[in-house]
Amino acid sequence: MRIEVAEAHWAHEELFSASLPDRRNVKRATTMLMRMAQRPSGRVLDVFETSAERQGAYDLLENSGVHAYALMASIAEATVMRIADEGAMFVAVDGSSATLTDKLRTKSFGAVGANARGARGLKVVSAYGVSTSGVPVGIAAQEWWARKSTGRHRRDHQKRKLADKETRHWCEAIERTIETTARVAPHVKLCFLLDREGDGVHTLEKVGTSGHDFIVRSSHNRRLDADGKRPRYLWDELAKKKASGTYELTVLAGPRRAAREARMVVRYGSYTLLMRDKATGIFTRQRVTTVSARETGTTPRGEKPLHWKLLTNRAVSSFEEACAVVAGYSLRWRIEEFHRTWKSGACDIEGSQLRKKDHFVKWATLMAATAARIERMKVLSRTEPTLPATVELNEYEIKALVLNRKRTKKRTDPMPTDDPTIGEAVRWLADIGGYTGKSSGGPPGSITISRGFDRIWPVALALKQLEKEGRLR
Repeated sequence: MRIEVAEAHWAHEELFSASLPDRRNVKRATTMLMRMAQRPSGRVLDVFETSAERQGAYDLLENSGVHAYALMASIAEATVMRIADEGAMFVAVDGSSATLTDKLRTKSFGAVGANARGARGLKVVSAYGVSTSGVPVGIAAQEWWARKSTGRHRRDHQKRKLADKETRHWCEAIERTIETTARVAPHVKLCFLLDREGDGVHTLEKVGTSGHDFIVRSSHNRRLDADGKRPRYLWDELAKKKASGTYELTVLAGPRRAAREARMVVRYGSYTLLMRDKATGIFTRQRVTTVSARETGTTPRGEKPLHWKLLTNRAVSSFEEACAVVAGYSLRWRIEEFHRTWKSGACDIEGSQLRKKDHFVKWATLMAATAARIERMKVLSRTEPTLPATVELNEYEIKALVLNRKRTKKRTDPMPTDDPTIGEAVRWLADIGGYTGKSSGGPPGSITISRGFDRIWPVALALKQLEKEGRLR
């Protein structure tokens, strides 16, 4: 997988094809994206140092001729092009919300979360590309909307048509991803990963007719096509299947969850679902393979056993192929990590003070590309730590990191080389950002990495300027 080496190249790659009113708009947006990569933050004031840069950023965000969908279209094309050589990509699709400050309800936002809490913000569905080795690739699509609050929970959602449901945004994100891939790299095979929220008639039909693969976590015990016989249901029939094998799963400790080695029993079978759209009364049939991985014999008292029930259109005829489906679905967790970095972590879009929906969405769209880059760097440092640091850092950032490492290293530590690996460089960045090793609770995360970027960037900029002036030896 090919990745550009410097922020300027990366930002140019992300926005090269943006269809904006003027090429000067593209140049401004590219400069903004480069600065965001160097100093990610939720507020314009924290990203840009000079008043001229801040004014330029506000001018672009407030320009009614510059649309967020044009920025996202270019970012999506860059994502697909980045994976073109590999020829395959997982696409995790998930909904989320950005909770924004609007105490007086004067901003153009909508309701988020429970109606009783009165929170304000925007809803979004993202399609997030992940390589087959688990490395984040980038954003493939995003759909934004402001939810109108009725002041009460609506119970008629099953009777509403797709055009009146929020599910349509999921379908649109999937459709845009397919369209971009067909246009940019039609040979790339996609596999859509959807959590239980995506187990609906319309979303299953969309991914099922896409010509690509899908893995969806089952949320409903769906009725099977029984040819007029006594009704049969998916989960009941799958439970009758003989186990095809077991594997051990390391479970980390968490809220109300004990650490353990879980024994997972795997079953699989192929079935034809009989699905009914309650708004239209129309029945559709869809052939799927169902894979079940259920914890057996190792569940601590008071906890529910781990259980994944997955629907896929992939052919499964062995235990190994069933485990490959489970392993593929496990990569859906990457979008959860992206949401954390993007919304409240290093990029902190929920800290934005922008007042209008369109302005915020443009800002959040650019910051989404930044969050994806941070996540890619984080995962590369963990999964492919021996790659050269130049896969993500430019020469001045590397020089600044090496200089800082030479200054701060312990006497017993080896002298850093001038060409560190991505694993070494990310660890040094995290150290600068406050990472303390084992006491931090795990490997470097996005927040300490971004803090390191924030502090090393002025040094890198100074080195670049000194070289330009011929004063760097």
